[in-house]
Amino acid sequence: VLLCGTTMKLCRAEYRTIAKFTDQLRPTRQCMKMLKDRFPNHSQSTLLSIFSLEYQKRMKRSLVRHHNWIILKCYYGTLWILCCLVPQVDLSPSLMARLLVERFLEEQQGSVSSKQVLNSMLREPSLIPDMQLAKHVEQCTINDCCYGPLVDCIKHAIGQEHEEILREKLRERNLSFLDENHLRAKGYDKTPDIILEVPIAVEGHIVHWIESKASFGDEQSHRTYLNDQFWSYWNRFGPGLVIYWYGFIAELDCQRDRGILLKDCFPSDIITLCHRLGES
Repeated sequence: VLLCGTTMKLCRAEYRTIAKFTDQLRPTRQCMKMLKDRFPNHSQSTLLSIFSLEYQKRMKRSLVRHHNWIILKCYYGTLWILCCLVPQVDLSPSLMARLLVERFLEEQQGSVSSKQVLNSMLREPSLIPDMQLAKHVEQCTINDCCYGPLVDCIKHAIGQEHEEILREKLRERNLSFLDENHLRAKGYDKTPDIILEVPIAVEGHIVHWIESKASFGDEQSHRTYLNDQFWSYWNRFGPGLVIYWYGFIAELDCQRDRGILLKDCFPSDIITLCHRLGES
């Protein structure tokens, strides 16, 4: 994790150049080397996060094409070459596995199974009654670096790690705060990662809360976060700070006057407002 000084912000044009380059890449170790060779001035963690975002968008667009009864029947009939088939049809291994388990359950039960049942089988393939299918689903999960339950666990762990880094930085500055666990214990249902018990100022902007995002902030994800999270935090707790640890599109940092500040690292120029507030 970088301290302020080394920026991971990209202008919109730079992001689009990188995103366009990822269109030709598949999720392999070699693709990350190609990205780093092509864009040597950007950190590998930023490039990996951008690739992951763009690959997921691509897979969501292509999923509709593959969610067809005739095509699924063809895939289901060629399970023995599943791992070879996935790269050819440009579909994430875990998404392919999901489609096949859906198809299997429909054939077995005559109806669409609940998401809970489907997700439990994808997380634990041994629950799938067909041993051959279970084996292939497990292989798909292991070989997928961008989708699936294994990737979800890794992302969750990385998110937790960055939240702990944030807490450690706050403790180093002797800043008093409440984290999500404290806030939920107090009855809050939708909370930022950190509420500051004493507000701070960052670059002249007052901050009451901090949200940690262990990802790159692109336009689509940032817009979703604004609508689903950040504005509701602002309404309840006042102005706040969002840290995109792997960088963000610079033009997205346009809501400062409205109370949403973006940074790509923990700020180094914090001013505690306790004395000023006490005097008033």
